[in-house]
Amino acid sequence: MRPVSNIERTVAPFEVVSPYQPSGDQPTAIAELARRIEAGEKDVVLLGATGTGKSATTAWMIEKLQRPTLVMAPNKTLAAQLANEFRELLPNNAVEYFVSYYDYYQPEAYVPQSDTYIEKDSSINEEVERLRHSATNSLLTRRDVIVVASVSCIYGLGTPQEYVDRMVPLKVGDEMDRDQLLRRFVDIQYTRNDLAFTRGTFRVRGDTIEIFPVYEELAVRIEMFGDEIEALSTLHPLTGEIISDDEQLYVFPASHYVAGPERMERAVNDIEKELGERLAELEKQGKLLEAQRLRMRTTYDLEMLRQIGSCSGVENYSMHFDGREPGSPPNTLIDYFPDDFLLVIDESHNTVPQIGAMYEGDASRKRTLVDHGFRLPSALDNRPLKWEEFQERIGQTVYLSATPGKYELSRADGAVEQIIRPTGLIDPEVVVKPTEGQIDDLVHEIRTRTEKDERVLVTTLTKKMAEDLTDYFLELGIQVRYLHSDVDTLRRVELLRELRSGEFDVLVGINLLREGLDLPEVSLVAILDADKEGFLRSGTSLIQTIGRAARNVSGQVHMYADKITPAMEKAIEETNRRREKQVAYNTANGIDPQPLRKKINDIVAQIAREDVDTEQLLGSGYRKLKDGKGAKAPVPALGGKAAGGAKSAKGKAKAKETVPTDRPAAELADQIEEMTARMRAAAADLQFEIAARLRDEVSEMKKELRQMREAGLA
Repeated sequence: MRPVSNIERTVAPFEVVSPYQPSGDQPTAIAELARRIEAGEKDVVLLGATGTGKSATTAWMIEKLQRPTLVMAPNKTLAAQLANEFRELLPNNAVEYFVSYYDYYQPEAYVPQSDTYIEKDSSINEEVERLRHSATNSLLTRRDVIVVASVSCIYGLGTPQEYVDRMVPLKVGDEMDRDQLLRRFVDIQYTRNDLAFTRGTFRVRGDTIEIFPVYEELAVRIEMFGDEIEALSTLHPLTGEIISDDEQLYVFPASHYVAGPERMERAVNDIEKELGERLAELEKQGKLLEAQRLRMRTTYDLEMLRQIGSCSGVENYSMHFDGREPGSPPNTLIDYFPDDFLLVIDESHNTVPQIGAMYEGDASRKRTLVDHGFRLPSALDNRPLKWEEFQERIGQTVYLSATPGKYELSRADGAVEQIIRPTGLIDPEVVVKPTEGQIDDLVHEIRTRTEKDERVLVTTLTKKMAEDLTDYFLELGIQVRYLHSDVDTLRRVELLRELRSGEFDVLVGINLLREGLDLPEVSLVAILDADKEGFLRSGTSLIQTIGRAARNVSGQVHMYADKITPAMEKAIEETNRRREKQVAYNTANGIDPQPLRKKINDIVAQIAREDVDTEQLLGSGYRKLKDGKGAKAPVPALGGKAAGGAKSAKGKAKAKETVPTDRPAAELADQIEEMTARMRAAAADLQFEIAARLRDEVSEMKKELRQMREAGLA
């Protein structure tokens, strides 16, 4: 249900800013996608070969259609990659990132066989939580919004109507009692803290109130004259520098699950009523232990709700807070979008099945908790959307994939193809070879490629085979590494960077060498046991694997097999079809395929360099050890351009002009050390966007420390 409010969404045009123009198949694809959407087609498929610029095509399509857009990706890493690409292409619009805010999450569960109860345990990432709030804030206040999300966007979120109703509007000239305003901030989950000014807090100094919204990188200052708002301004929370003077601002709640007194009272009464009914039911069935367990847990939660307005696992009572009927779908991020939003599903062959599977996986765990008295039946309604409910809530949809699934193709009136690459590169040649002597042949091919300073990917069927093959190649003097699910997540990214930079020549893998890998140096992909039918050797998997060699001018794929399976035949036919089309286009237009030169400059390498620099700076006598007395200074807000737009970017630009020197050097060194630790932790969790922001902030703080030293203040 869309929220009803009197907030006027600001209207700014989507505008792609890029030194490149659409080329290859892109102009045709952009025009055809826009035509179909404008004609009212509900489902459109873009069959885009690997490396043809599907992300850029999507950005140009959004510019043409001028509609708020939700882009769904199959995982956090691809979502972050997409968000960064869209921010580069649409720098003047709000490109938001919405994924699960848990760094670590152990859901509540019960195992009846061993009578084991597993309590919920989680670690929330504050920066991801800010980005989630920034997304809902942008959706309610402007139309030029693109939200890049993982499938977590179909999970329950607070009621958008309540979120809007609890919002505090501020306008210069409005009359409002100061104490009443402070109470309203407390009601929407902000905390007063006059010392540590961090997100989700406010501080008061006489007639001046400063509040740091959870969704912003900049704070807001409210200057009162009696009961009148005399001035509003946006300021940098670290330096205190005024960034802009404002006439009107909105402060949204610090939590998506905020509830007013009336809603809270109604929810508590409903929970008590459901508890009474459920206890009677359990006692009638002779389940006295389950009844006692449920009574103790729920009465404790009710007392916490009455006293502090929240409790552990409050989301399990979301049905009562939302005022929903049993079995009714929850509110989600989709409900914050205006009615005419566009949905783009990236890597749809992976993402669509994920969306369909989410509900059953969640429900099976909760049914066990309810049956054994750990939760009320209403906990089952704190859930992701079912597939049918998801379909009811979305409008027009664009599916992006190099290998669209049967579902997408059945919904659309034929696929829009994007086969031609802007660089003129063509799909790799596929060669089928017998399995007899496959390893010796592969060794010969590897040596041929390494002499040309090119790289090789080898895909096997099992972890054991990958490790044994790696050991064999090492004995032959080949520089090789393996990559599979047992390899640490951060190490996986490092391995890909090392492969590109030439620290080794061959990477052996299983199922991780598919979607999303951008490796222009790879000229050969070897697929061992290609005729062993199954998921890893299905038509879709083979086409995706073949695509890894499509970014190299001399790319080849060698399939080792004794027979041509239907999956191999499908993959080879599709690859040859694309090659013919690409070669014909290049010949007709006189295009000479150009090798793809992509800078090897990933976030992991940048963080490593920043780490070394920090160690040198703090270990060279600038850092003075504190005696441990007094509170540690709060960690400053993250720098960098805000996901939501220009205001925060302006803040960063101005903040750079002024170097604050009112902080002791030892205190600043402590903050640098703490921020560096957070940067490493973010990178280890694959939260690369956050790690990059922290890196920028650390760099600014080190610059300040060096300037303090030069000025004789450190």
